Amino acid sequence: MWLGPYLVVVLSGFKNCERRNDQLPRKFSDLLDDPFFDILGKEKVIIYHCLLMPSGIILSNGHIWKQQQHIAITSLRKLGLGKKSIEHQMEDTAQTLVEFFRQKKPFDSSLLVLNAVCNVICGHQFAPEDENFQKLTQAIRILLNFTGDFYHVESCVESIVIFIFHFKHLSRNDPKSTYNEENLAQCIFYFFAAGTETSFATLKWALLLLTNHPNIQEKVQKVIEDVFGLLGSISYQDRKKLPYTNAVIHEMQHVKYILLFGLPRQSTKDVKMRGYHIPKGSFIIPDLRSVLLDPEQWETPEEFNPNHFLDKDGKFIEWEEFLPFRIGQHACVGQQLARVKIFIFLTSLLRAFSFQLPEGVKELNEAPIVKMSMHPYPYKLCAILTHS
Repeated sequence: MWLGPYLVVVLSGFKNCERRNDQLPRKFSDLLDDPFFDILGKEKVIIYHCLLMPSGIILSNGHIWKQQQHIAITSLRKLGLGKKSIEHQMEDTAQTLVEFFRQKKPFDSSLLVLNAVCNVICGHQFAPEDENFQKLTQAIRILLNFTGDFYHVESCVESIVIFIFHFKHLSRNDPKSTYNEENLAQCIFYFFAAGTETSFATLKWALLLLTNHPNIQEKVQKVIEDVFGLLGSISYQDRKKLPYTNAVIHEMQHVKYILLFGLPRQSTKDVKMRGYHIPKGSFIIPDLRSVLLDPEQWETPEEFNPNHFLDKDGKFIEWEEFLPFRIGQHACVGQQLARVKIFIFLTSLLRAFSFQLPEGVKELNEAPIVKMSMHPYPYKLCAILTHS
């Protein structure tokens, strides 16, 4: 299709979006040029300057991207990614979340879930009523309404910049270094936005789906109790002992995908793909929805069916077609952290509660609100203690 004078190619289906021997990012790796944003209108210039500059880890390329990717992964590892320390932090946060869920009346869990997710990202236990936490949630609300009003987004970034100055020394002895204020601000911004948004939305969808499908919820609870009993912690490594639970979590992200599209890129050279000529400079957008709902890859693509991730013997299957995050070399560097967080939070909640519909409600609305990401409409549920 054409966007003004620019050719835009939308890649649909798994075979087009991710090809084993010819990975998409090697040919389509450049950031969008300025003219692409010019057609959006001058009043939207804040989008470019605040969110879409060729800096940070998401929208950069080449040398900048390699250095920012390195510091991002190094920082995550120093924070405990892949180590027991960060899991222990998540387990503590999950137990705090369980305590907050002890509600006698139907309630909206959004603020409590968002609080728990932010506490992991920030490395600090905020209370839901904490003033600083309220500022963070206000920033997130602005991001969630991104497709509406753009004019206040910059204030979210400005409040983060104060944390970055101690990184300046990294670039003193390297003239090609990209360790600067601008890149670091962008990295922190995306860590915070992506690290909270995807996990928050996934957990909201998870509670909704489990409430609407009590038979699946009960089976998950029974498996957890049979394997681990009522006491003791459950770590991310324990997912191997819980294939059905792992399948349910993956299926939630499959059927209620958070992102519709991957980030737009530009073709670095003329490309032939499936008989079509894609000229250099074309804009390329991977359609993630088409991958997750591809009827050639999934038996019942639009139904909540955990069997998509189980073989005939009930063992968990890891499908390469499961791409809820970004694709290729620019895939989300924090997706492993998100997986750990979602697994620990959900197993902790399901161990403590059964989630039920409020009296008089037949079913929760499973239609999404379409913005930057896909969220469920606000809903209330009842959290019933499984054991006194």
